[in-house]
Amino acid sequence: MTAVDQLREDAQAALKDGDRKRASALRMIQDVLQQEVKLGKGDEIGALQRERKKRMEAAEAFADAGRYEQAEDERFEAELITAYLPAQLSDEELSELVREAITETGASEPKQMGQVMGLLKDRVAGRADGKRVSTEVKSQLGA
Repeated sequence: MTAVDQLREDAQAALKDGDRKRASALRMIQDVLQQEVKLGKGDEIGALQRERKKRMEAAEAFADAGRYEQAEDERFEAELITAYLPAQLSDEELSELVREAITETGASEPKQMGQVMGLLKDRVAGRADGKRVSTEVKSQLGA
C-alpha cells in the first residue's frame, strides 16, 4: 500500500471518528503527495521529509513570534507526517553506516566528504536527515 493510499484510509477513519483536525491535516499531506506524483517526481519519502521540515520550521517561527496555538498546529502536522516516514536510524546505526562508507571510498580528509555523502545518500534514504548525516561524516573525517 502506498503512502497516498494509507493517508486516504487514515483520513476517512479520522472523519468517521469525528476528528476533523486530523482528517484535514491528513488530506493536506495526501494532496502534497498526489502533487508529487502528478509532477512526475514520485519521491514520496522526499516529499514527506520536505513537508515535515516546513512544519517544524513554521512551528519554530510561530513560537518565536508568540503565536503558540499556530505553532502547536504545525507541530501536530509534523508529527502526523513523521508517522508515514521510515523509522529513523539510531546514532549508532548512522555512525556505522558512515564508517563503512568512509572505508569503501577510502576517504581520509574532509575535502573527500562529497564522495562519502554520495555513497550514503541511497543507504540512508529517508532514515536520517541530511544535516545529521553531514555532521556525522564531518566528525568522522576530522573536519
